[in-house]
Amino acid sequence: MKFSKQFSLYQSEATQFLNGLKSANPQLEQGQRDGRALLWDKAPIDLDTQRRTAEARVDQQPYVYQNKN
Repeated sequence: MKFSKQFSLYQSEATQFLNGLKSANPQLEQGQRDGRALLWDKAPIDLDTQRRTAEARVDQQPYVYQNKN
């Protein structure tokens, strides 16, 4: 969305910094993708494993710090 030709060439200081960082370190973006894949992109869980996990779950008591004595 362009407002006018006057602002079409404007880049903020943050954008300039990031563009400079990426041009100085070209493998940075691939490293970010690898890190994301390592931490967030998980393999799908099959239905049998999901069912067994749900069956093995133990209900937590409403107030965990109170003894049942």
